[in-house]
Amino acid sequence: MSAPSLTPILQAVDVARQVVYGGDTLTILRGVNMTVATGETVAIVGSSGSGKSTLLGILAGLDHASNGQVLLFGKSLSHLSEDERAKLRQRLVGFVFQSFQLLPALTALENVMLPLELAGLRGAREQAAAMLARVGLAHRLGHYPRHLSGGEQQRVALARAFVGEPKLLFADEPTGNLDADTGAQVIELLFTLNREQDTTLVLVTHDASLAARCERVLRLEQGKLTEARHAGV
Repeated sequence: MSAPSLTPILQAVDVARQVVYGGDTLTILRGVNMTVATGETVAIVGSSGSGKSTLLGILAGLDHASNGQVLLFGKSLSHLSEDERAKLRQRLVGFVFQSFQLLPALTALENVMLPLELAGLRGAREQAAAMLARVGLAHRLGHYPRHLSGGEQQRVALARAFVGEPKLLFADEPTGNLDADTGAQVIELLFTLNREQDTTLVLVTHDASLAARCERVLRLEQGKLTEARHAGV
């Protein structure tokens, strides 16, 4: 991977998130500030329920902050319409989720083709087939998600995330539904693809060993985000 530049690809400025539950206001995030430079790999760690996934959703423009702002590729997400945010993600952002989020009615090949087709790109079938071969699933192109193991489904999800060569990848507990051995294989593949494509990576995890693979580790605790010098600190 090339050395990170000083150009921020992602910034959060005083981001806060509150929700009303049972008549009470719950504060999930409190004045979160962070900057991610192009080419960095950054882990956000914290206990279950600490708000990591909420923060990731806000950073990606999938959810809204109650206060503060997020700048993605220099654009303030609060100043963009829903369609504009979706187009920005479609062109520049990839996602890997704990629950895979493959479309059950589509084959592995069709799931990987989908983002290319939505972007109106040519050669979607060929590119998708090549990416599935890259993740070791050339023999599974015509299989539906229900016929794939958890590890295979996450490999399809990785292929879908990387096929469009995104500038930024968000990963939310990418091994959360996998056993230890399968999870280790998936993570090795994720970091290999990330390195090959020189993608900026922001991942959420409660796994200290996974966080240790990243260049920076941020800890979310009681709604505040702090920088840890080393994974697991």
